[in-house]
This record gives sequence, structure tokens and C-alpha cells, in this order.
Amino acid sequence: MIHIPENLSAILYLVSGVCFILALRGLSSPVSARKGNLFGIAGMVIAVGTTAALPAVLSYEVIIAGIVIGGAIGTLIARKIEMTALPQLVAAFHSLVGLAACFVAAAAFYRPEAYGIGRFLDIGTASLIEMSVGLAIGAVTFTGSIIAFGKLQGLISGAPLVFPGQHFLNAILGIGLVALVVLLVQVQSEATFWSILALSLLIGVLIIVPIGGADMPVVISMLNSYSGWAACGIGFTLSNSLLIITGALVGSSGAILSYIMCKGMNRSFFSVILGGFGGESEAAGASHGDRAIKSGSAEDAAFIMENASSVIIVPGYGMAVAQAQHTLREIGDILRQRGVRVRYAIHPVAGRMPGHMNVLLAEANVPYDHVLELEEINRDFPQTDVAFVIGANDVTNPAAKTDPTSPIYGMPILDVENARTVLFVKRSLASGYAGVDNELFFRDNTMMLFADAKKMCEEIVISLS
Repeated sequence: MIHIPENLSAILYLVSGVCFILALRGLSSPVSARKGNLFGIAGMVIAVGTTAALPAVLSYEVIIAGIVIGGAIGTLIARKIEMTALPQLVAAFHSLVGLAACFVAAAAFYRPEAYGIGRFLDIGTASLIEMSVGLAIGAVTFTGSIIAFGKLQGLISGAPLVFPGQHFLNAILGIGLVALVVLLVQVQSEATFWSILALSLLIGVLIIVPIGGADMPVVISMLNSYSGWAACGIGFTLSNSLLIITGALVGSSGAILSYIMCKGMNRSFFSVILGGFGGESEAAGASHGDRAIKSGSAEDAAFIMENASSVIIVPGYGMAVAQAQHTLREIGDILRQRGVRVRYAIHPVAGRMPGHMNVLLAEANVPYDHVLELEEINRDFPQTDVAFVIGANDVTNPAAKTDPTSPIYGMPILDVENARTVLFVKRSLASGYAGVDNELFFRDNTMMLFADAKKMCEEIVISLS
């Protein structure tokens, strides 16, 4: 294997870092996302190749084996994974980043001479602090991501799991974690090191379990930020400038995205960071009783939409589950050919992760300029003839504006109730992921279309043909 000089590796790392910055820039818009991905791939190839060519590398056999095994697993998962399962896949990947940070910290603690940071139990103060930060954030990311994966996959209840004094306990554990880091710097004992790991793993569980299902998009974004800072901390331990830069990019971009998500859900940014949100109130779910609803068929929906002058389509997780995005685009194309103005309204937290609906619509080749965010389209609902809601629930629930006891109260929603007619595709009157009944179902201008989202869309296409 050819080894490259230190100066050249620094230049290549810089080029790789620039590629990652360009990747983030590209991923900021669906239009440039493909180019952003290519920049990211190029940056990672340069980074891995440069690292593998460093003189400090001792065992290429292990590296190659890891690349082959990891690459095979990644390829298999990428080919098999459904679009609806992307959020839990992202959560699972975040957990692996956190676990990797823990492994690197443990290796550095027990073999510090290999990293040039001292000898066993005689490590420099700065290196110990960096190592401890990487270990703690990595462990929090690992268990937090595992809990998020369980909630998204349905293995754990999506309802907030709360108990009295929860926030006080988290505060005490946080203070205890800082005290253990200080103790490790002074004493440098194995017991203290593993205590930091154990306490961090526990904190990771406790800050995610009280978060309700409706807040999962914010959790995914937050864990993305945590994984970046974990990598950044370990980058200092390894004295790897690229890992520091990349970790900081991921951590800061994840934090910015978390802030955007918080604005979209009217949450406190600092509460998100500390894991203290989403569980303050229970989703009561009012009884339906004998409340009247209007139910219609695909033929009714087709007639209403083809006689409208404007239609706004609001996709949600139900569309993702049914994989109805392609058929939905057909409906939009047919209506547009008949002179109907058709647009798509996306809530910032629709689905189970940021940008979930945008990805699905892009997969169905829906033009980017037809897809509008909440703040761009909300003012248009009062002048819209039909709001066609397909599988979106919590993000259209008027309770967010009218019911102070609701767990989604204060969350900005798509004002679909202001459209002249609301066509709501749903399997039943069951509550959404937040466990809250949707008052929109019982409004006079709402017609419920009870069916699988894809089946209903296919029937509407037939009726429009």
C-alpha cells in the first residue's frame, strides 16, 4: 500500500471537508439534492482513501474485511428497505455512530500510546476530557437512537412514558455525569470510565422515553446532531482533523434542522436538547359517540375535484405506508390537464422524519415547484375549492389551535379546514400518531373517504378517466 505524506493528507482532508460542505448545501433543496449526494460520496471516498493511506495504519486486512462486510450489509439494507421504514433506518444508523464513538473511546483509554495521548491510566487532561465528551455523547446517542427506533418500529409504545420527578432525575444524572468526568481526570480509574459509560447509556434512555410519537421528527433531527458531536469529540481523541470537521458539520447542521423542526412544532429548542418535551400532557382522545360524519366514495371525490378550480393535496404518513405517491401524482396530472390548479402542501414534520414527504413525492416525479411548505401555502386554503388530505392526521388537526389540553397544542398546522371542501382519505376514525382525535373529521365541509390510500387513489384515477 502506498503511504502519502502528512502535508498531502492534510490537503486531501481539506478537499474532503469542502465536498461535505457542498453536500450539505446541495441537500438543502430537493432540486440540488442529487448533486449534494454526489459531493458527499466523493468526499467520503477521498476521506476513506486518505485515511487508509496514512503511515499509522497497521492492518489493511481488518480494514478491507470491515469495508466488505459493512458494505455488503449496507447494500442489502438499501435494496430491501421500504421508503416507509426510512425514519427507523436513520435512527438505527445514528445508534451505530454512537456505538462507534464508545468503542473508539474505550480503545483510546486502554491503549493511549497507540493514539499518542499518553500511557494507560496516565493520559493527558485535555485528551481525557475530549475522550469523555465523545464517550458520553456517543452513549447517549446509542441508547437514545435505540429507543427512537423501537418507537418508530412499533416495538415500544409511541405514547410518552412519564413519571413524577422525571426532569429532576435527568438533571441530577446530568450533574452526576459531569462530576464523573471531573473525577476521571483526577483519578483515571477504570471504574470511573465505565461509570461514565453506564450513566450516559441510562440518560440516553430517559431523555427519549418521555417523547411522544408526534414529536419523532424532532427526535430524529436531534439524534442526528448528537451523532455528529460524538464523532467530533472522538476526532479530537484521534487527532483527526477531518473527523472533527465532519462531526462539527453534522452536529451543527442537525442542530439547525432541530431548531427548524422546533419552530414547526412550537417546541422549545432547549427542551429538545435536554429531552424534556413531548410528554407534559396525555393524549386523551375524545369519544366519537354518535357524532355525525359525511362519508363518500371514489366517484364522489373524483366528481368534486374535477369540478374544482383549485386543489391542494396534503400527503401524510398514511400515503407513505400505502405507497400511494405514484397514483397520487396521476390524480394531479389528470386534474391539471383539465385546467385544475393542483399543488402539494407539506408540513415540516409530516411523516416520521424531516423531509419524508418531499422524498416520496420526488420519487414519484412530482415537479418540485408544485410542492410548497406550510408557510408558503397556508394562506391559500380559504381560496381553495378542495383540500385532498391523504393519510395526514396530526398536522391537520384543529385541536392544535383550539384545545390547550391537547399534547399538540401550539403546533402550527396546515389550515385545511378553511378550504371549501375537505376530502380526507383514512382507513378509519382512529387517532393519529400523537393519540389525538381529529376534530376535522366531524366538520360540515369534510367528506371522509374510508379506504387504503393507494386503493382509493386508484379508484379515483379510474373515475377521472
